[in-house]
Parts: sequence; C-alpha cells; structure tokens
Amino acid sequence: MSALNKIARTLVSGRRGILAADESIGTMSSRLEKVGVEPTEENRRVYRELIVTTPGLAESVSGVILADETFHQKLANGRTFPRFLDELGILTGIKVDTGAKPLAGAPGEKVTEGLDGLRERVAGYVQGGATFAKWRAVITIGDELPSARAVRANVHALARYAGLCQEGGLVPIVEPEVLMDGDHSLSRCERVTASVLASLFEELDLMGVQLDGIVLKPNMVVPGTGSSQRPTATDVAKATVDTLRATVPPSVPGIAFLSGGQSPELATQHLAAMQQLDPLPWELTYSFGRALVGPALETWRGEAGSWAAAQQALSERAVANAAAR
Repeated sequence: MSALNKIARTLVSGRRGILAADESIGTMSSRLEKVGVEPTEENRRVYRELIVTTPGLAESVSGVILADETFHQKLANGRTFPRFLDELGILTGIKVDTGAKPLAGAPGEKVTEGLDGLRERVAGYVQGGATFAKWRAVITIGDELPSARAVRANVHALARYAGLCQEGGLVPIVEPEVLMDGDHSLSRCERVTASVLASLFEELDLMGVQLDGIVLKPNMVVPGTGSSQRPTATDVAKATVDTLRATVPPSVPGIAFLSGGQSPELATQHLAAMQQLDPLPWELTYSFGRALVGPALETWRGEAGSWAAAQQALSERAVANAAAR
C-alpha cells in the first residue's frame, strides 16, 4: 500500500467523514456578518477554533480541510491548527485553488484557477503538516449549459492539480461540483453529472494520476433548487449510485459527497439511503461544510456563553452523519 493510498483510505474509512472548514475569507466573513459577528481575522480564527476543539470530533471526522489563513493561524493554546489536529488523530487538508473565475468565451460559466505556483505551495503545506488537499470546480446547468468548453477546462485543471499534489505528497480531493442552482430535473442532473465524471476520469488517466491515491468529492444527483420535483431519498440514492457505477473506476478508495446547499438533515438522509443499496467498490462518506457547521454557527453567534451549545450542535450533526454510514 502506497503512502497516498493509505492516507486516502484513512480519510474515508471507519464511518468517519471529512469536515470542510475552508471557506474563503470573503465567504466566511459574509457568514459571520449574517449572524451578527464582526468579520475580522480574529473572529474567523475563533470560529475555526470552536470547530476543531469540539469534544469527540475525531470519532466522526477523519480530516478537516482548512483555508490558507487558518492553516497558518494558532489556537489559544499556541498550537498551529495542523499540529492540534494531528494530536487529535485528525488529518489536515488544505484548499489550494484560488476560486472560480469567468471562463473566456463561455458566458455564465466559470473555471477554477490556482495552478500557478502550486508545486511550491504544495511543498510548503506538506512541511506545515498537511496530508491532503482540495480543489473545487463548479459546473452550471442551464438551457445550453454546461458547454463542452467549460467541462473540459475544469476537468483539465482538476487533473493537473491532482498530479501536482501527488507529486508533492498530498492526496488530492477531486471535487467536480454540478451546482443545484436552476430548475433542472433529477434526470438532467444525472446526465450532466455522468458526463462530467466520465470526462474527469479520462483527463485523470491522461495526466497519469494514481486513482487509488485520490478521494472523489462529487455532488449528489438531485433536482435543481427551482425544480418542483421532490424525489424520495431512495430516488436520489439510486440516481447517484447508478451514475457513480457507470463512471468511477473501482480503484478509487472512496467518495466523499459534498452537500451542495442541501439542508443538513436532507444531506444526511440521502447519504444513509445510499448505504442501503447493493455493496459498492468504494467507501461512501461525506465531506460537508454548511451541512455540518451551519447549526453550530447559528448557535454560537459570537457569544462566549454559547460556545458549548454550538459545539454540541456540531457534534450532533457529525454523529448523525457517521451513523448514516
């Protein structure tokens, strides 16, 4: 077993999942403002400290994805976030992309940037204690979208990112997110997701990426937020797993779903329903952000007296998702 394969398997095994706490400074600041907290660097640090110091977190969470700002910050006890997580038995991940920007010649579509200087940044993150990384690509469904241009640009970037991470010793989380925005049907999401994943694995193969040393982080197959469809959890589970069976090689150790804007409860229900289907060649787990930490942020609201209650809210969501596996 290679070192990359061992890390990848650790991330997806043992009923645990991955906590995404890698919001950009802008996104995190906006979320703090919405709950009445001043969006300062210190408040962002305190909020992330609340998350990682939640009692019993390591029982449900195998890894935490950090943003660059948090990666270099310290907890009140003087330890860096990566060092503290390592002491808990939780792997440290790092978001290495620099965000999705408008794609030239493709109105309404984006491509994720951040490849420039990535080899050097990977080396620095490894030295600082990271063992895995994340890069998110976003695919929009519309009347004539996604375009072949947008799909190709994004899967190409994902494959180059994955290759650079593995070269430097990081397990890449490969995240091609087909967005829930729109009024598209469940079946349309299924077709687009299958097409994107098929293109992705062609590109990963072309770039020589070691598939047993990655974790795939796809969307679940769901209708758009503007759709009138209300599929059952079983419907979503079957559509999602059928799509994965058709596109994802069995050598991939595990699939860690993003929540994609689903409510915390619904995302957990869908994950649980997938576990009831026939045995699969990969581990199925979660890599949730808002669906895990949203209730904690709403509870905390910057109040020291709400610290324990906020951590309890996070713990309940993490335990529920671990139980769903």
